[in-house]
Amino acid sequence: MRIVMIGSGYVGLVSGACFADFGHHVTCVDKDANKIARLQAGGIPIYEPGLDDLVARNVAAGNLAFTTELSEAVGAADVVFIAVGTPSRRGDGHADLSYVHDAAREIAGALSGFTVIVTKSTVPVGTGDEVERIVRECNPAAEFAVASNPEFLREGAAIEDFKRPDRVVIGIEDARARAPMEEVYRPLSLNKAPIVFTSRRTSELIKYAANAFLAMKITYINEMADLCEQVGADVQEVASGIGLDNRIGAKFLNAGPGYGGSCFPKDTLALMKTAQDHDAPLRLIEATVAVNEQRKRAMGRKVIAAMNGQVRGRTVAVLGLTFKPNTDDMRDAPSIAIIQTLQDAGAKVRAYDPEGMDAAKAVLSDVEYASSAYAAAEGAAATVIVTEWDAFRALDLARLKAAMAEPVLVDLRNIYPPARAEEAGLRYVGIGRPGQPADEAEAANERHAA
Repeated sequence: MRIVMIGSGYVGLVSGACFADFGHHVTCVDKDANKIARLQAGGIPIYEPGLDDLVARNVAAGNLAFTTELSEAVGAADVVFIAVGTPSRRGDGHADLSYVHDAAREIAGALSGFTVIVTKSTVPVGTGDEVERIVRECNPAAEFAVASNPEFLREGAAIEDFKRPDRVVIGIEDARARAPMEEVYRPLSLNKAPIVFTSRRTSELIKYAANAFLAMKITYINEMADLCEQVGADVQEVASGIGLDNRIGAKFLNAGPGYGGSCFPKDTLALMKTAQDHDAPLRLIEATVAVNEQRKRAMGRKVIAAMNGQVRGRTVAVLGLTFKPNTDDMRDAPSIAIIQTLQDAGAKVRAYDPEGMDAAKAVLSDVEYASSAYAAAEGAAATVIVTEWDAFRALDLARLKAAMAEPVLVDLRNIYPPARAEEAGLRYVGIGRPGQPADEAEAANERHAA
């Protein structure tokens, strides 16, 4: 199959490289000439484990190419995927579909012969209808079908997710689209991956519904962690106990500082807005969005409380900046609100992240960046673990304590057993563990203000 991927960002690049690895001929198109030049030179604009080798291998094999020229590539294509950004629109929170619509117009002018146009981007219900209308309006004579094929890739494990998916969802309205889409994904039949064909609108909603459910699950265990702190229970044991119920499952039950990233924040918001527009409000999702936003600053206040409210002029070491490990993605990362809360209280922040510091510089100001976790902790009044990178899972806690001015460790990912940290001489504060009331931060702030 000859495949074109419009957009060479996270979804487009990973999907394009994986399709090429299946043996298809893939051309990735992007308007960003610098990005395309970098890709043509062998550089990778994002961090995703294994992606550099995958791209290099398929470029060398002649299965993967990069260009800024859309027309020639689309004219020769069997299937064209739209994988452009759909960020939250400023002002109202709806998904901004301007990039999708622009891509549809450009594709329309370049079509030659029957082509399947596929929305790979995460888009609200009804977007496929609008893409079809735009293409038909721009090129009435075109032979095409529009399908929906949402992605379900986890950053940091995207290649594995693509090649061994839980499911592939394809939404079609035109029966002619089915055979080409089956051929695109035929290599997955060896792994017996479920390929689910639905209507186009159903496919679009499946993506949002899945992400919103997972976001709600994260928020649920985070609120349960607050209750654990109040009543003297341990949220990790609670999560383990309920996760053994196969109706619930253990995944996404790790209490922490809130969800972030490129999907959950914007997708929950977009789904909430779509539901409101259709007079079918999703109250659980509305609460999930509100609780998650409040939680991030609350984690900053938790750090302040661990320092007895005395933060002005003192240094706080922040370990982990990206929203999750194994990515350089800073979009809606909890670290942003946590650091801003600390800075608002007068703290100095020194941070270290294995991959995210360059990206962090674009969204954070007045932050000192260190070369390692221990360098970040040097002279700090507290060290905060925000992202659970492997590099932070086996720190020499005695060395960390020796570097710090005050022995306070705030573990927002519950990486360390409290007893182990205390044996190293650290005063340990975790999430949802006994003796750490959820309102402790507010009480400390009140004491400090008095």
